[in-house]
Amino acid sequence: MVEEKMGACFTATKDQFDNLEKHTQWGIDFVERYTKFVKERSEIELNYAKQIRNLSKKYQPKKNSREEEESKYSSCRAFLTTLNELQDYAGQHELVAENLTAQIIAELAKYTQELKSERKSHFHDGRKAQQHIENSWKQLEACKRRFERDCKEADRAQQYFEKMDADINVTKADVEKARQQAQMRHQMASDSKGEYSSYLQKFNQEQNDHYYTIIPNIFQKIQDMEEKRIERLGESMRTFAEVDRSILPIVGKCLDGMTKAAESIESKNDSKQVVDSYKSGFEPPGDVEFEDYGQAMKKAVSETSLSNSRGESKPEKSNKRQGKLWPFIKKNKGGGPEDFSHLPPEQRRKKLQAKIDDISKDIQKEVDQRDALTKMKDVYIKNPQMGDPTSLDPRLGEIAQNIDKLQAEVQKFEGWLAEVEGRMPAKSDPPSKRQSAVFETQNNAPPVTNNCAQDRESSPDGSYTEEPSSEPGQPPVKPADPEFDDEFEEEEVLPTIGTCKALYPFEGTNEGTISITEGELLYVIEEDKGDGWTRVRRNEEQEGYVPTSYVEVFLDNNTKELWGSLAMEFPWLS
Repeated sequence: MVEEKMGACFTATKDQFDNLEKHTQWGIDFVERYTKFVKERSEIELNYAKQIRNLSKKYQPKKNSREEEESKYSSCRAFLTTLNELQDYAGQHELVAENLTAQIIAELAKYTQELKSERKSHFHDGRKAQQHIENSWKQLEACKRRFERDCKEADRAQQYFEKMDADINVTKADVEKARQQAQMRHQMASDSKGEYSSYLQKFNQEQNDHYYTIIPNIFQKIQDMEEKRIERLGESMRTFAEVDRSILPIVGKCLDGMTKAAESIESKNDSKQVVDSYKSGFEPPGDVEFEDYGQAMKKAVSETSLSNSRGESKPEKSNKRQGKLWPFIKKNKGGGPEDFSHLPPEQRRKKLQAKIDDISKDIQKEVDQRDALTKMKDVYIKNPQMGDPTSLDPRLGEIAQNIDKLQAEVQKFEGWLAEVEGRMPAKSDPPSKRQSAVFETQNNAPPVTNNCAQDRESSPDGSYTEEPSSEPGQPPVKPADPEFDDEFEEEEVLPTIGTCKALYPFEGTNEGTISITEGELLYVIEEDKGDGWTRVRRNEEQEGYVPTSYVEVFLDNNTKELWGSLAMEFPWLS
Protein backbone atom coordinates (compact mmCIF):
# COMPACT_ATOMS: atom_id res chain seq x y z
CA MET A 1 0.00 0.00 0.00
CA VAL A 2 2.82 2.37 0.88
CA GLU A 3 4.54 1.65 -2.42
CA GLU A 4 1.37 2.31 -4.39
CA LYS A 5 0.74 5.58 -2.56
CA MET A 6 4.27 6.81 -3.13
CA GLY A 7 4.10 5.86 -6.79
CA ALA A 8 0.85 7.79 -7.18
CA CYS A 9 2.44 10.86 -5.55
CA PHE A 10 5.43 10.71 -7.87
CA THR A 11 3.18 10.34 -10.91
CA ALA A 12 0.95 13.24 -9.85
CA THR A 13 3.94 15.53 -9.33
CA LYS A 14 5.37 14.57 -12.70
CA ASP A 15 2.02 15.21 -14.40
CA GLN A 16 1.85 18.65 -12.80
CA PHE A 17 5.27 19.49 -14.18
CA ASP A 18 4.20 18.30 -17.64
CA ASN A 19 1.09 20.48 -17.52
CA LEU A 20 3.05 23.51 -16.38
CA GLU A 21 5.67 22.88 -19.03
CA LYS A 22 3.03 22.83 -21.77
CA HIS A 23 1.34 25.97 -20.47
CA THR A 24 4.56 27.99 -20.14
CA GLN A 25 5.62 26.90 -23.62
CA TRP A 26 2.28 28.12 -24.94
CA GLY A 27 2.90 31.44 -23.16
CA ILE A 28 6.28 31.83 -24.88
CA ASP A 29 4.71 30.98 -28.23
CA PHE A 30 2.04 33.61 -27.62
CA VAL A 31 4.69 36.27 -26.89
CA GLU A 32 6.52 35.34 -30.09
CA ARG A 33 3.26 35.48 -32.06
CA TYR A 34 2.51 38.94 -30.71
CA THR A 35 6.06 40.05 -31.55
CA LYS A 36 5.56 38.82 -35.10
CA PHE A 37 2.29 40.75 -35.29
CA VAL A 38 3.98 44.00 -34.22
CA LYS A 39 6.80 43.36 -36.68
CA GLU A 40 4.38 42.96 -39.57
CA ARG A 41 2.56 46.12 -38.45
CA SER A 42 5.89 47.96 -38.49
CA GLU A 43 6.62 46.72 -42.01
CA ILE A 44 3.17 47.91 -43.13
CA GLU A 45 3.88 51.36 -41.68
CA LEU A 46 7.23 51.51 -43.48
CA ASN A 47 5.74 50.44 -46.80
CA TYR A 48 2.88 52.90 -46.41
CA ALA A 49 5.29 55.74 -45.63
CA LYS A 50 7.43 54.78 -48.62
CA GLN A 51 4.44 54.78 -50.94
CA ILE A 52 3.28 58.15 -49.60
CA ARG A 53 6.75 59.64 -50.16
CA ASN A 54 6.94 58.21 -53.67
CA LEU A 55 3.48 59.59 -54.44
CA SER A 56 4.43 63.03 -53.17
CA LYS A 57 7.69 62.97 -55.09
CA LYS A 58 5.94 61.83 -58.27
CA TYR A 59 3.62 64.85 -58.30
CA GLN A 60 6.18 67.41 -57.22
CA PRO A 61 6.43 70.17 -59.85
CA LYS A 62 9.30 69.90 -62.30
CA LYS A 63 11.74 72.74 -62.74
CA ASN A 64 10.60 74.14 -66.05
CA SER A 65 8.86 77.24 -67.30
CA ARG A 66 5.44 75.58 -67.38
CA GLU A 67 5.51 74.59 -63.74
CA GLU A 68 6.88 77.97 -62.70
CA GLU A 69 3.96 79.59 -64.52
CA GLU A 70 1.50 77.36 -62.71
CA SER A 71 2.94 78.28 -59.32
CA LYS A 72 1.26 81.69 -59.51
CA TYR A 73 -2.16 80.07 -59.14
CA SER A 74 -3.40 79.55 -55.60
CA SER A 75 -4.74 76.05 -56.38
CA CYS A 76 -1.28 74.91 -57.57
CA ARG A 77 0.36 76.41 -54.50
CA ALA A 78 -2.20 74.64 -52.29
CA PHE A 79 -1.47 71.34 -54.03
CA LEU A 80 2.28 71.84 -53.50
CA THR A 81 1.62 72.53 -49.80
CA THR A 82 -0.42 69.32 -49.61
CA LEU A 83 2.45 67.35 -51.14
CA ASN A 84 4.90 68.82 -48.63
CA GLU A 85 2.57 68.02 -45.76
CA LEU A 86 2.32 64.47 -47.07
CA GLN A 87 6.09 64.19 -46.69
CA ASP A 88 5.78 65.08 -43.01
CA TYR A 89 2.80 62.74 -42.72
CA ALA A 90 4.90 59.89 -44.13
CA GLY A 91 7.67 60.75 -41.70
CA GLN A 92 5.30 60.23 -38.78
CA HIS A 93 4.43 56.76 -40.01
CA GLU A 94 8.14 56.02 -40.30
CA LEU A 95 8.46 57.20 -36.70
CA VAL A 96 5.70 54.75 -35.70
CA ALA A 97 7.59 51.89 -37.34
CA GLU A 98 10.83 52.98 -35.66
CA ASN A 99 9.25 53.20 -32.21
CA LEU A 100 7.47 49.86 -32.62
CA THR A 101 10.77 48.24 -33.50
CA ALA A 102 12.75 49.85 -30.69
CA GLN A 103 10.18 49.79 -27.87
CA ILE A 104 8.30 46.55 -28.54
CA ILE A 105 9.94 44.23 -31.06
CA ALA A 106 13.51 44.51 -29.74
CA GLU A 107 12.43 44.44 -26.10
CA LEU A 108 10.11 41.45 -26.54
CA ALA A 109 12.74 39.54 -28.50
CA LYS A 110 15.25 40.08 -25.69
CA TYR A 111 12.66 39.22 -23.02
CA THR A 112 11.64 36.05 -24.86
CA GLN A 113 15.22 34.76 -24.70
CA GLU A 114 15.38 35.54 -20.99
CA LEU A 115 12.00 33.87 -20.46
CA LYS A 116 13.12 30.71 -22.23
CA SER A 117 16.29 30.57 -20.13
CA GLU A 118 14.39 31.13 -16.86
CA ARG A 119 11.77 28.54 -17.74
CA LYS A 120 14.43 26.02 -18.62
CA SER A 121 16.16 26.62 -15.27
CA HIS A 122 12.97 26.19 -13.22
CA PHE A 123 11.95 22.95 -14.89
CA HIS A 124 15.50 21.66 -14.63
CA ASP A 125 15.40 22.25 -10.87
CA GLY A 126 11.99 20.57 -10.66
CA ARG A 127 13.12 17.49 -12.56
CA LYS A 128 16.28 17.35 -10.48
CA ALA A 129 14.29 17.45 -7.22
CA GLN A 130 11.86 14.85 -8.52
CA GLN A 131 14.70 12.59 -9.58
CA HIS A 132 16.37 12.99 -6.19
CA ILE A 133 13.29 12.01 -4.19
CA GLU A 134 12.69 9.03 -6.45
CA ASN A 135 16.28 7.88 -6.01
CA SER A 136 15.94 8.29 -2.24
CA TRP A 137 12.79 6.17 -2.28
CA LYS A 138 14.57 3.47 -4.28
CA GLN A 139 17.45 3.42 -1.79
CA LEU A 140 14.97 3.20 1.10
CA GLU A 141 13.29 0.26 -0.60
CA ALA A 142 16.67 -1.40 -1.07
CA CYS A 143 17.51 -0.97 2.67
CA LYS A 144 14.11 -2.34 3.59
CA ARG A 145 14.54 -5.41 1.40
CA ARG A 146 18.06 -5.97 2.76
CA PHE A 147 16.75 -5.79 6.35
CA GLU A 148 13.97 -8.22 5.49
CA ARG A 149 16.39 -10.64 3.88
CA ASP A 150 18.83 -10.53 6.82
CA CYS A 151 15.98 -11.17 9.29
CA LYS A 152 14.84 -14.21 7.38
CA GLU A 153 18.40 -15.55 7.16
CA ALA A 154 18.86 -14.98 10.94
CA ASP A 155 15.67 -16.94 11.66
CA ARG A 156 16.82 -19.81 9.49
CA ALA A 157 20.25 -19.81 11.18
CA GLN A 158 18.59 -19.85 14.63
CA GLN A 159 16.33 -22.72 13.68
CA TYR A 160 19.31 -24.64 12.29
CA PHE A 161 21.28 -24.08 15.49
CA GLU A 162 18.38 -25.28 17.67
CA LYS A 163 18.04 -28.35 15.50
CA MET A 164 21.76 -29.14 15.74
CA ASP A 165 21.75 -28.56 19.50
CA ALA A 166 18.84 -30.96 20.02
CA ASP A 167 20.47 -33.72 17.96
CA ILE A 168 22.61 -35.99 20.25
CA ASN A 169 24.47 -37.43 17.30
CA VAL A 170 25.99 -34.08 16.30
CA THR A 171 29.40 -33.19 17.62
CA LYS A 172 29.98 -30.15 19.81
CA ALA A 173 32.09 -28.57 17.10
CA ASP A 174 29.21 -28.62 14.66
CA VAL A 175 26.88 -27.25 17.29
CA GLU A 176 29.32 -24.46 18.11
CA LYS A 177 29.69 -23.63 14.43
CA ALA A 178 25.90 -23.44 14.00
CA ARG A 179 25.68 -21.23 17.08
CA GLN A 180 28.30 -18.82 15.74
CA GLN A 181 26.55 -18.72 12.38
CA ALA A 182 23.25 -17.86 14.06
CA GLN A 183 24.89 -15.10 16.10
CA MET A 184 26.50 -13.62 12.95
CA ARG A 185 23.16 -13.61 11.12
CA HIS A 186 21.47 -11.95 14.08
CA GLN A 187 24.18 -9.27 14.08
CA MET A 188 23.73 -8.66 10.35
CA ALA A 189 19.99 -8.35 10.82
CA SER A 190 20.55 -5.90 13.64
CA ASP A 191 22.90 -3.81 11.45
CA SER A 192 20.40 -3.83 8.56
CA LYS A 193 17.69 -2.74 10.93
CA GLY A 194 19.75 0.21 12.12
CA GLU A 195 20.62 1.22 8.57
CA TYR A 196 17.01 0.92 7.49
CA SER A 197 15.81 2.96 10.45
CA SER A 198 18.41 5.67 9.82
CA TYR A 199 17.69 5.94 6.11
CA LEU A 200 13.94 5.91 6.79
CA GLN A 201 14.29 8.96 8.99
CA LYS A 202 16.44 10.64 6.35
CA PHE A 203 13.93 9.85 3.59
CA ASN A 204 11.02 11.14 5.62
CA GLN A 205 12.85 14.40 6.17
CA GLU A 206 13.75 14.70 2.46
CA GLN A 207 10.20 13.83 1.46
CA ASN A 208 8.83 16.47 3.82
CA ASP A 209 11.23 19.07 2.38
CA HIS A 210 10.39 17.97 -1.17
CA TYR A 211 6.60 18.28 -0.87
CA TYR A 212 6.43 21.23 1.53
CA THR A 213 9.44 23.36 0.53
CA ILE A 214 11.28 22.52 -2.69
CA ILE A 215 8.36 21.78 -5.05
CA PRO A 216 6.19 24.65 -3.73
CA ASN A 217 9.12 27.05 -4.22
CA ILE A 218 9.64 25.87 -7.78
CA PHE A 219 5.93 26.17 -8.52
CA GLN A 220 5.94 29.67 -7.01
CA LYS A 221 8.85 30.71 -9.24
CA ILE A 222 7.04 29.38 -12.29
CA GLN A 223 3.91 31.27 -11.24
CA ASP A 224 5.89 34.49 -10.77
CA MET A 225 7.50 33.99 -14.15
CA GLU A 226 4.12 33.51 -15.78
CA GLU A 227 2.64 36.59 -14.10
CA LYS A 228 5.63 38.66 -15.19
CA ARG A 229 5.18 37.42 -18.75
CA ILE A 230 1.52 38.48 -18.74
CA GLU A 231 2.36 41.90 -17.28
CA ARG A 232 5.11 42.41 -19.83
CA LEU A 233 2.72 41.54 -22.62
CA GLY A 234 0.17 44.03 -21.28
CA GLU A 235 2.83 46.77 -21.16
CA SER A 236 3.72 46.05 -24.78
CA MET A 237 0.08 46.36 -25.80
CA ARG A 238 -0.18 49.69 -24.02
CA THR A 239 2.99 50.86 -25.73
CA PHE A 240 1.53 49.73 -29.05
CA ALA A 241 -1.37 52.15 -28.55
CA GLU A 242 0.79 54.96 -27.14
CA VAL A 243 3.10 54.88 -30.14
CA ASP A 244 0.14 55.62 -32.40
CA ARG A 245 -1.23 58.23 -30.03
CA SER A 246 2.11 60.06 -29.85
CA ILE A 247 2.04 60.99 -33.54
CA LEU A 248 -1.54 62.26 -33.55
CA PRO A 249 -0.59 65.89 -32.74
CA ILE A 250 1.88 66.07 -35.61
CA VAL A 251 -0.52 64.25 -37.95
CA GLY A 252 -3.21 66.72 -36.89
CA LYS A 253 -0.91 69.62 -37.76
CA CYS A 254 -0.24 68.07 -41.17
CA LEU A 255 -3.97 67.74 -41.79
CA ASP A 256 -4.52 71.29 -40.54
CA GLY A 257 -1.88 72.46 -42.99
CA MET A 258 -3.66 70.70 -45.84
CA THR A 259 -6.98 72.22 -44.77
CA LYS A 260 -5.44 75.67 -44.51
CA ALA A 261 -3.91 75.29 -47.97
CA ALA A 262 -7.28 74.27 -49.39
CA GLU A 263 -8.94 77.26 -47.75
CA SER A 264 -6.31 79.58 -49.22
CA ILE A 265 -7.46 78.82 -52.77
CA GLU A 266 -9.02 81.94 -54.37
CA SER A 267 -10.86 81.21 -57.55
CA LYS A 268 -11.41 84.86 -58.48
CA ASN A 269 -7.75 85.74 -58.14
CA ASP A 270 -6.77 82.67 -60.22
CA SER A 271 -9.18 83.61 -62.96
CA LYS A 272 -7.94 87.20 -62.81
CA GLN A 273 -4.39 85.86 -63.25
CA VAL A 274 -5.52 84.10 -66.44
CA VAL A 275 -7.17 87.27 -67.73
CA ASP A 276 -4.12 89.36 -66.97
CA SER A 277 -1.85 86.82 -68.65
CA TYR A 278 -3.71 86.45 -71.94
CA LYS A 279 -5.52 89.75 -72.51
CA SER A 280 -4.33 91.46 -75.73
CA GLY A 281 -5.37 95.09 -75.19
CA PHE A 282 -6.67 95.49 -78.78
CA GLU A 283 -9.92 97.34 -79.46
CA PRO A 284 -12.68 95.25 -81.10
CA PRO A 285 -12.83 95.78 -84.90
CA GLY A 286 -15.65 97.75 -86.50
CA ASP A 287 -18.27 96.52 -88.99
CA VAL A 288 -17.01 95.33 -92.40
CA GLU A 289 -18.46 97.25 -95.33
CA PHE A 290 -19.92 95.50 -98.36
CA GLU A 291 -17.89 95.66 -101.60
CA ASP A 292 -19.37 94.52 -104.95
CA TYR A 293 -16.95 94.00 -107.87
CA GLY A 294 -19.39 92.66 -110.38
CA GLN A 295 -20.06 89.33 -112.12
CA ALA A 296 -17.06 89.41 -114.51
CA MET A 297 -14.60 89.55 -111.67
CA LYS A 298 -16.32 86.62 -109.90
CA LYS A 299 -16.07 84.56 -113.09
CA ALA A 300 -12.36 85.27 -113.55
CA VAL A 301 -11.68 84.41 -109.97
CA SER A 302 -13.61 81.13 -110.34
CA GLU A 303 -11.66 80.05 -113.44
CA THR A 304 -8.35 80.96 -111.88
CA SER A 305 -9.16 78.98 -108.73
CA LEU A 306 -10.18 75.97 -110.83
CA SER A 307 -6.99 76.00 -112.88
CA ASN A 308 -4.85 76.41 -109.76
CA SER A 309 -6.56 73.54 -108.03
CA ARG A 310 -5.99 71.28 -111.04
CA GLY A 311 -2.40 72.31 -111.40
CA GLU A 312 -1.65 71.72 -107.72
CA SER A 313 -3.36 68.36 -107.62
CA LYS A 314 -0.98 66.71 -110.05
CA PRO A 315 2.23 67.10 -108.09
CA GLU A 316 0.49 65.95 -104.95
CA LYS A 317 -0.67 62.81 -106.71
CA SER A 318 2.78 62.24 -108.11
CA ASN A 319 4.40 62.73 -104.73
CA LYS A 320 1.91 60.38 -103.14
CA ARG A 321 2.62 57.80 -105.75
CA GLN A 322 6.34 58.16 -105.30
CA GLY A 323 5.99 57.93 -101.53
CA LYS A 324 4.19 54.62 -101.91
CA LEU A 325 6.82 53.07 -104.12
CA TRP A 326 9.60 52.48 -101.59
CA PRO A 327 7.94 49.87 -99.38
CA PHE A 328 7.30 47.67 -102.41
CA ILE A 329 10.79 47.72 -103.90
CA LYS A 330 11.90 44.13 -104.43
CA LYS A 331 14.95 43.11 -102.46
CA ASN A 332 17.41 40.47 -103.43
CA LYS A 333 16.71 37.66 -100.98
CA GLY A 334 19.33 35.34 -102.39
CA GLY A 335 23.00 35.23 -101.44
CA GLY A 336 24.93 38.24 -102.76
CA PRO A 337 28.63 38.62 -103.54
CA GLU A 338 31.17 38.15 -100.78
CA ASP A 339 31.97 41.87 -100.56
CA PHE A 340 28.26 42.77 -100.18
CA SER A 341 28.54 45.11 -103.17
CA HIS A 342 24.87 44.52 -104.00
CA LEU A 343 23.87 46.43 -100.84
CA PRO A 344 23.63 50.19 -100.33
CA PRO A 345 26.81 51.80 -98.92
CA GLU A 346 25.65 52.12 -95.32
CA GLN A 347 24.23 48.59 -95.21
CA ARG A 348 27.34 47.29 -96.91
CA ARG A 349 29.55 49.02 -94.37
CA LYS A 350 27.60 47.47 -91.48
CA LYS A 351 27.76 44.01 -93.04
CA LEU A 352 31.52 44.29 -93.59
CA GLN A 353 32.08 45.55 -90.04
CA ALA A 354 30.02 42.69 -88.61
CA LYS A 355 31.95 40.19 -90.74
CA ILE A 356 35.27 41.60 -89.52
CA ASP A 357 34.10 41.39 -85.91
CA ASP A 358 33.03 37.75 -86.33
CA ILE A 359 36.34 36.77 -87.92
CA SER A 360 38.22 38.68 -85.21
CA LYS A 361 36.41 36.68 -82.54
CA ASP A 362 37.32 33.45 -84.30
CA ILE A 363 40.96 34.56 -84.48
CA GLN A 364 40.94 35.44 -80.79
CA LYS A 365 39.66 31.95 -79.97
CA GLU A 366 42.46 30.42 -82.02
CA VAL A 367 45.00 32.69 -80.32
CA ASP A 368 43.69 31.66 -76.90
CA GLN A 369 44.01 27.99 -77.84
CA ARG A 370 47.51 28.59 -79.17
CA ASP A 371 48.58 30.36 -75.98
CA ALA A 372 47.08 27.66 -73.81
CA LEU A 373 48.80 24.89 -75.75
CA THR A 374 52.04 26.85 -75.56
CA LYS A 375 51.74 27.04 -71.79
CA MET A 376 50.98 23.33 -71.64
CA LYS A 377 54.05 22.65 -73.80
CA ASP A 378 56.20 24.69 -71.43
CA VAL A 379 54.84 22.65 -68.51
CA TYR A 380 55.63 19.41 -70.36
CA ILE A 381 59.14 20.66 -71.08
CA LYS A 382 59.72 21.49 -67.41
CA ASN A 383 58.00 18.28 -66.23
CA PRO A 384 58.56 15.52 -68.83
CA GLN A 385 56.70 12.99 -66.69
CA MET A 386 53.45 14.87 -67.39
CA GLY A 387 53.55 14.42 -71.17
CA ASP A 388 55.48 14.66 -74.43
CA PRO A 389 55.96 18.28 -75.59
CA THR A 390 56.23 17.24 -79.25
CA SER A 391 52.74 15.75 -79.18
CA LEU A 392 51.32 19.30 -79.17
CA ASP A 393 53.23 20.48 -82.25
CA PRO A 394 50.70 19.19 -84.86
CA ARG A 395 47.87 21.00 -83.14
CA LEU A 396 49.95 24.18 -82.81
CA GLY A 397 50.75 24.04 -86.52
CA GLU A 398 47.08 23.59 -87.38
CA ILE A 399 46.13 26.57 -85.22
CA ALA A 400 48.83 28.71 -86.84
CA GLN A 401 47.44 27.89 -90.30
CA ASN A 402 43.93 28.75 -89.16
CA ILE A 403 45.14 32.07 -87.79
CA ASP A 404 46.91 32.90 -91.07
CA LYS A 405 43.77 32.13 -93.06
CA LEU A 406 41.57 34.18 -90.78
CA GLN A 407 44.03 37.07 -90.84
CA ALA A 408 43.95 37.04 -94.62
CA GLU A 409 40.15 37.13 -94.47
CA VAL A 410 40.26 40.11 -92.11
CA GLN A 411 42.67 41.96 -94.42
CA LYS A 412 40.39 41.33 -97.37
CA PHE A 413 37.27 42.59 -95.60
CA GLU A 414 39.15 45.54 -94.11
CA GLY A 415 40.17 46.54 -97.62
CA TRP A 416 36.55 46.47 -98.79
CA LEU A 417 35.51 48.39 -95.69
CA ALA A 418 38.17 51.04 -96.32
CA GLU A 419 36.97 51.26 -99.92
CA VAL A 420 33.42 51.90 -98.74
CA GLU A 421 34.56 54.50 -96.25
CA GLY A 422 36.81 56.16 -98.83
CA ARG A 423 39.97 55.30 -96.91
CA MET A 424 41.84 52.63 -98.81
CA PRO A 425 45.11 51.41 -97.23
CA ALA A 426 48.35 52.48 -98.92
CA LYS A 427 49.35 49.98 -101.62
CA SER A 428 53.04 50.47 -100.92
CA ASP A 429 52.69 49.13 -97.39
CA PRO A 430 53.58 45.47 -96.98
CA PRO A 431 50.70 43.12 -96.14
CA SER A 432 52.00 42.57 -92.65
CA LYS A 433 51.44 46.24 -91.84
CA ARG A 434 47.79 46.04 -92.87
CA GLN A 435 46.94 43.27 -90.42
CA SER A 436 44.12 43.90 -88.01
CA ALA A 437 44.98 45.52 -84.71
CA VAL A 438 43.38 42.51 -82.99
CA PHE A 439 46.59 40.51 -83.55
CA GLU A 440 49.09 43.24 -82.65
CA THR A 441 50.19 44.58 -79.28
CA GLN A 442 49.52 48.16 -78.33
CA ASN A 443 53.16 49.19 -78.62
CA ASN A 444 53.79 47.70 -82.11
CA ALA A 445 50.45 48.43 -83.82
CA PRO A 446 50.96 49.56 -87.51
CA PRO A 447 49.92 53.14 -88.20
CA VAL A 448 47.68 52.35 -91.19
CA THR A 449 45.59 49.77 -89.31
CA ASN A 450 45.37 52.01 -86.30
CA ASN A 451 43.98 54.81 -88.44
CA CYS A 452 41.39 52.53 -89.94
CA ALA A 453 40.44 51.24 -86.51
CA GLN A 454 40.23 54.73 -85.12
CA ASP A 455 38.08 55.83 -88.07
CA ARG A 456 35.72 52.95 -87.40
CA GLU A 457 35.43 53.74 -83.71
CA SER A 458 32.97 56.53 -84.49
CA SER A 459 30.77 54.39 -86.74
CA PRO A 460 27.13 54.38 -85.61
CA ASP A 461 26.76 50.60 -85.50
CA GLY A 462 29.63 49.85 -83.15
CA SER A 463 33.31 50.27 -82.51
CA TYR A 464 36.39 48.43 -83.62
CA THR A 465 39.36 48.73 -81.34
CA GLU A 466 42.62 47.01 -80.64
CA GLU A 467 42.57 43.82 -78.62
CA PRO A 468 46.06 42.74 -77.52
CA SER A 469 46.63 39.02 -77.25
CA SER A 470 48.38 37.49 -74.30
CA GLU A 471 52.01 36.48 -74.40
CA PRO A 472 52.76 32.80 -75.15
CA GLY A 473 53.11 30.75 -72.00
CA GLN A 474 50.96 33.13 -70.00
CA PRO A 475 47.35 32.71 -68.90
CA PRO A 476 44.67 34.86 -70.55
CA VAL A 477 44.66 38.49 -69.39
CA LYS A 478 42.15 41.33 -69.69
CA PRO A 479 42.34 43.47 -72.82
CA ALA A 480 43.17 47.14 -72.41
CA ASP A 481 40.13 48.25 -74.45
CA PRO A 482 37.64 49.88 -72.06
CA GLU A 483 34.73 48.81 -74.29
CA PHE A 484 35.31 45.22 -73.18
CA ASP A 485 35.54 46.04 -69.47
CA ASP A 486 31.95 45.02 -68.79
CA GLU A 487 32.42 41.67 -70.48
CA PHE A 488 35.53 40.81 -68.51
CA GLU A 489 34.10 42.08 -65.28
CA GLU A 490 31.35 39.51 -65.70
CA GLU A 491 34.03 36.83 -66.15
CA GLU A 492 35.65 37.82 -62.88
CA VAL A 493 32.56 36.72 -60.99
CA LEU A 494 31.96 33.47 -62.86
CA PRO A 495 29.83 31.02 -60.86
CA THR A 496 31.34 27.76 -59.67
CA ILE A 497 30.63 24.79 -61.92
CA GLY A 498 32.21 22.14 -59.71
CA THR A 499 35.09 21.34 -57.37
CA CYS A 500 38.56 19.87 -57.73
CA LYS A 501 41.21 18.27 -55.57
CA ALA A 502 44.92 18.97 -56.08
CA LEU A 503 46.81 15.75 -56.84
CA TYR A 504 50.26 17.39 -56.92
CA PRO A 505 51.69 20.70 -55.68
CA PHE A 506 52.06 23.46 -58.29
CA GLU A 507 53.94 26.76 -58.04
CA GLY A 508 52.01 29.45 -59.95
CA THR A 509 54.93 31.72 -60.91
CA ASN A 510 53.48 33.00 -64.20
CA GLU A 511 50.89 35.75 -64.38
CA GLY A 512 47.37 34.39 -64.24
CA THR A 513 48.31 31.12 -62.51
CA ILE A 514 47.74 30.20 -58.88
CA SER A 515 49.80 28.04 -56.53
CA ILE A 516 48.21 24.92 -55.06
CA THR A 517 49.24 22.31 -52.51
CA GLU A 518 48.64 18.58 -52.65
CA GLY A 519 45.22 17.59 -51.31
CA GLU A 520 43.82 21.13 -51.42
CA LEU A 521 40.14 21.54 -52.38
CA LEU A 522 39.25 24.36 -54.81
CA TYR A 523 36.23 25.60 -56.77
CA VAL A 524 36.18 25.17 -60.57
CA ILE A 525 34.93 28.27 -62.43
CA GLU A 526 36.11 27.42 -65.96
CA GLU A 527 36.74 24.02 -67.52
CA ASP A 528 39.70 22.93 -69.54
CA LYS A 529 39.05 24.18 -73.09
CA GLY A 530 41.56 21.78 -74.58
CA ASP A 531 44.59 23.84 -73.63
CA GLY A 532 45.51 21.78 -70.56
CA TRP A 533 44.57 24.49 -68.04
CA THR A 534 41.64 24.75 -65.66
CA ARG A 535 40.54 27.98 -63.99
CA VAL A 536 39.93 27.58 -60.25
CA ARG A 537 39.08 29.81 -57.28
CA ARG A 538 40.30 29.54 -53.72
CA ASN A 539 38.21 32.39 -52.33
CA GLU A 540 36.61 35.59 -53.62
CA GLU A 541 40.00 37.24 -54.17
CA GLN A 542 42.28 34.36 -55.25
CA GLU A 543 41.69 32.63 -58.57
CA GLY A 544 43.81 31.57 -61.53
CA TYR A 545 44.81 28.73 -63.84
CA VAL A 546 46.34 25.39 -62.85
CA PRO A 547 47.36 22.42 -65.04
CA THR A 548 44.41 20.13 -65.54
CA SER A 549 46.57 17.05 -64.99
CA TYR A 550 47.49 18.35 -61.54
CA VAL A 551 43.91 18.24 -60.25
CA GLU A 552 40.97 15.85 -60.11
CA VAL A 553 37.85 17.69 -61.29
CA PHE A 554 34.30 16.96 -60.08
CA LEU A 555 31.82 18.85 -62.26
CA ASP A 556 28.07 19.29 -61.78
CA ASN A 557 25.79 17.08 -63.93
CA ASN A 558 24.66 19.93 -66.23
CA THR A 559 28.25 21.00 -66.84
CA LYS A 560 29.31 17.42 -67.63
CA GLU A 561 26.57 17.03 -70.24
CA LEU A 562 27.47 20.36 -71.87
CA TRP A 563 31.16 19.50 -71.95
CA GLY A 564 30.38 16.07 -73.41
CA SER A 565 28.42 17.62 -76.30
CA LEU A 566 31.27 20.04 -76.99
CA ALA A 567 33.81 17.22 -76.95
CA MET A 568 31.78 15.33 -79.60
CA GLU A 569 31.64 18.42 -81.81
CA PHE A 570 35.33 19.25 -81.35
CA PRO A 571 37.26 15.95 -80.92
CA TRP A 572 40.54 17.70 -80.30
CA LEU A 573 39.16 19.04 -76.98
CA SER A 574 39.23 15.55 -75.48
